[in-house]
Amino acid sequence: MQSFSETGLSEDILKAIEELGFETPTPVQERSIPEILNNGQDIISLAQTGTGKTGAFGLPIVQLTDTYCADTQAIIICPTRELCLQITKDLTAFAKYKERIRIVPVYGGSDMRAQMKALKQGAHIVVGTPGRVCDMLRKGCLKIGDIRWLVLDEADEMLNMGFKDDLETILNETPETRQTLLFSATMPQFIEKIASQYMRNPMEIRIGRTNQGADTVQHHYYVVRAQDRYLALKRIVDIIPDIYGIVFCRTRQETKDVADKLMGDGYNADALHGDLSQAQRDTVMQRFRMKHLQLLVATDVAARGIDVNELTHVINYDLPDDPEVYVHRSGRTGRAGKKGISISIIHSREMSRIRTIEKMSNKKFEQKMVPNADEICESKLSHYIDAIVNQQIDLDSPAAKFIPTIVEKLSHLSTEELIGKFVSHEFETFNAYYANAIDINVSAESKKSKTQSARFTRLFLNVGKIDQMRAADILGMVNDFTREMPVKVAVGHIDIMRNFSFVEVDSEYADDVISRINGQEINGYKIIMEAASPRQGKEAGGAAERSGRRQRRFDDKRGGSPDRPRRRHDDRPADRPRRRR
Repeated sequence: MQSFSETGLSEDILKAIEELGFETPTPVQERSIPEILNNGQDIISLAQTGTGKTGAFGLPIVQLTDTYCADTQAIIICPTRELCLQITKDLTAFAKYKERIRIVPVYGGSDMRAQMKALKQGAHIVVGTPGRVCDMLRKGCLKIGDIRWLVLDEADEMLNMGFKDDLETILNETPETRQTLLFSATMPQFIEKIASQYMRNPMEIRIGRTNQGADTVQHHYYVVRAQDRYLALKRIVDIIPDIYGIVFCRTRQETKDVADKLMGDGYNADALHGDLSQAQRDTVMQRFRMKHLQLLVATDVAARGIDVNELTHVINYDLPDDPEVYVHRSGRTGRAGKKGISISIIHSREMSRIRTIEKMSNKKFEQKMVPNADEICESKLSHYIDAIVNQQIDLDSPAAKFIPTIVEKLSHLSTEELIGKFVSHEFETFNAYYANAIDINVSAESKKSKTQSARFTRLFLNVGKIDQMRAADILGMVNDFTREMPVKVAVGHIDIMRNFSFVEVDSEYADDVISRINGQEINGYKIIMEAASPRQGKEAGGAAERSGRRQRRFDDKRGGSPDRPRRRHDDRPADRPRRRR
């Protein structure tokens, strides 16, 4: 099939989609549209994100809707507010030349009264999230007992988000005569249950192999130490000046941390996570869609329903636990016939997960090296020069009158001198930042090689769990006291015992770390830091703990020590546990 006219769509629909720039139907549209228009059979369509599923069900439903009947004739259920609004926007565009049709979205996080009013005024097609649709059913302002079409879009995502009961409630409210259209990227057991219990002899449409990644997406991975992931992220972003993508993190807190670091370092980024209010979420998404943000840092849950077709990259700051989630993530780039790249930042112990995803998605991953300082600076400079070369000169602009004066001021400089001064002025700070950057690449084959381990020196600290010490506290201590050093000191494993701790730091800077921290007073304790051999750690630790217990007993008897003043019972912090003797 070469054109939409061969699908059986009417002239008014064809005119609308032609204005939208649609030329030929996608495979899922080519197979679904004629079936919905002509046969009325239930359909299960298994296709990945970004394959044109909204057009596959939306175009024929808009065409078949009877606008002379005021009843609700179709209900489309989707997992998130963003997807709900996107589907409504698409259907409205499809129906541009269809008179009197009313399409109403209902979703959480917005004024329910306004949505109830819109439903009471009449809605031929309702697009909604499961929870809000159930609310409207309970309040009696949404009637779906006579609908002709029920669409479940991204059914597997709704299952993953815990909407199983809501979906069954909605399905039980609809008539048996409806046509059910189920669209999903995967076919989990609950989707099979829906098919067997609520669908009548459904026709199955499979586009490509289930869980197979899109052909328009390349898959790259970088191997670094876990503590170097943020450094790797910055270097990857720096070498791609035109990047426009989503950075996926595992948790809300990590999403906040990564976004805050990026913004603090001057990157055009922001976070999207569950702690944001709906107004804040809308603001972030509006800025991202308008490309006022280059990077959106998000969790999987927060990013569901984001529909942006021009993403150049998806970056997995953390690999997802479920390989299918990786396929969903990567499917957000490489849409609408454009190329995209999915990047994963991993450590060597995660290579098996890369192989699992490769096997499941039938896509080959290519290892890339984290760029070095020269590569990044060359890329940045080249991009900046290209932007200047491509800048159009408007001789009628107010600034044009100053050009002769500027030319005269610069006339004594040669071309090489002018370029040198220009580049030095623009990139002095950037070049200085990367001047001492070290290679952070790690071999993908070794889990923890001797060469890698030898880069660290293990240091002893005289504070531990009994002093309310956490790994984050020790990491913060090292970062704070080495902030003025010309390079960021790499930190390895941190082991916290009862009365003492061990922390690994880059061997090259171990002496500097000791000299900066040893003897400092933190939270009323005088810190003792010294080198501890990994082989002697257990023995030294045991001796230190025994020594610590003896010293504390002695201090308690004598009423405290100069380094650790004894606290009376009423001075003890509320969250400080009693010490056992």
